[in-house]
Amino acid sequence: MFYQPGKTDHGLPHDPFKACVVPRPIGWISTTSPTGTPNLAPYSQFTNLTFDPPYVLFSSNQTVSGDRKDTVVNAESTGSFVWNLATYDLREAMNITAQQFPYGVNEFEKAGLTAEPSTVLPVQVPMVKESPVRFECVYHSTMRLPGNPPMGTVDVVVGRVVGVHIDERVLTDGILDRGVPR
Repeated sequence: MFYQPGKTDHGLPHDPFKACVVPRPIGWISTTSPTGTPNLAPYSQFTNLTFDPPYVLFSSNQTVSGDRKDTVVNAESTGSFVWNLATYDLREAMNITAQQFPYGVNEFEKAGLTAEPSTVLPVQVPMVKESPVRFECVYHSTMRLPGNPPMGTVDVVVGRVVGVHIDERVLTDGILDRGVPR
């Protein structure tokens, strides 16, 4: 099989591109607006870039109305964001936060999640207390890529990890046991 993304049809019921890169963790990103409102949204395009020093990235398409996502605007405005591990047990709450709420809506409250304060970021960003692994990140940069209509551009956001929280219950013999976080 061969297809050219955006040019030729792949002929499958679902676009296989995202399924080809696995495992692919969800970037469940929390931010704070410049006025202090918490924000939480999942991003399927997330990965670590380097480990020394640790950097991560997530990418975000614009909304269909051409607006940039709240998460990107908040990270750029405040210089901070948190990646929260989205586990199987948190899937329903994560799906709630995937909804397109109006700017200023607190997704933590909508999803029934506990907001725990970050510890080392220059701006207070809530973390998902129920998540067993969380990275506190200082915003580094945004690369804007051309997108396909109607989305406009794609924002690729890079952050440096300055704090790592790991729940002791997901450690086995001092190693993160990927089978434990459910």
